[in-house]
Amino acid sequence: MIGRFMQNTLITWPSIRRPYSCGDKKIFTAAEVPIEWDVVDVTPVRRPDGKFGIPQAAIDSVNTNKIGLKGPLMTPVGKGHQSLNLALRKEFNLYANVRPCRSLAGYKTLYDNVDVVTIRENTEGEYSGIEHEVVDGVVQSIKLITAKASTRIAKYAFKYAQNNNRKKVTVVHKANIMRMSDGLFLRCVRDVAQDYPKIQFDERYLDTVCLSMANSPEKFDVLVMPNLYGDILSDLCAGLVGGLGLTPSANMGQNGALFESVHGTAPDIAGKDLANPTALLLSAVMMLRHLNLLSHANIIERAALDTIKEGQHLTGDLGGQAKCSEFTDAICVKILAGRMPVAQTTFF
Repeated sequence: MIGRFMQNTLITWPSIRRPYSCGDKKIFTAAEVPIEWDVVDVTPVRRPDGKFGIPQAAIDSVNTNKIGLKGPLMTPVGKGHQSLNLALRKEFNLYANVRPCRSLAGYKTLYDNVDVVTIRENTEGEYSGIEHEVVDGVVQSIKLITAKASTRIAKYAFKYAQNNNRKKVTVVHKANIMRMSDGLFLRCVRDVAQDYPKIQFDERYLDTVCLSMANSPEKFDVLVMPNLYGDILSDLCAGLVGGLGLTPSANMGQNGALFESVHGTAPDIAGKDLANPTALLLSAVMMLRHLNLLSHANIIERAALDTIKEGQHLTGDLGGQAKCSEFTDAICVKILAGRMPVAQTTFF
């Protein structure tokens, strides 16, 4: 806390810093959000052991501030440094990934009634990073599932449902095939479900959920699952409402939280003022609610959703012709005009 301002970490990648973070800063200023940003660059640096990792300044900032907002980061495929997103989650033990997906008025998709939250165990599963080459041409990857992590994510999911007036939690698994690993995860969720008798509990296979999500997404409410399944299914859910450019995300831990846009870096439009900042902005709204800055969150959220609903300042990926800065300016105009009441229905 600096005076009356909270200090939060803003994690950036230099090539995309301006179109994203500057837009959020401008909107936060218009809404008079009491936050000062500690901007850090997470371009990987070489460590003494020769491996590349997160700069110490970025680690220190998040450890100090406990709250961070992160734009999209570039991840090499099949070589180079470890995924920075994965490294950040492991560094700060951000065990729960929360991705709300909801149909937005004014942006037409095949589905009008999507309102689902995916909650993904973030620290183990297939993303444990335990891989090795057995012999030339043969590699082995180990899926790690523990009762401790499985119980922890189950408790988070049911508590989230309880606190957000959600009616049902569905556990997604493949315990029919991976009987020991997914079987353990399933048993842990079942045990936790007994402590929440007022919340409906459902068990579904991953493949069944994918089919049902495409046919009848309104059947689902809160989904909880291991790491890999959550990575895939959360993107599927985003596709139902218009894509990753419209879906916020949060990574939650016991001692901190990191809010992020989960889409790629789009290097082909870098520096052209064409990106859609909605995902990062709605992630920032989630961050404000986490900080109990509810009126600021409601004002910004309503201004953003109303701008999308009116359809006059949509970016190219949403079928419009507006630049990122024009979309941002339209939101600021609504905020400054004072048309948004303080109390609003929470979307994200």
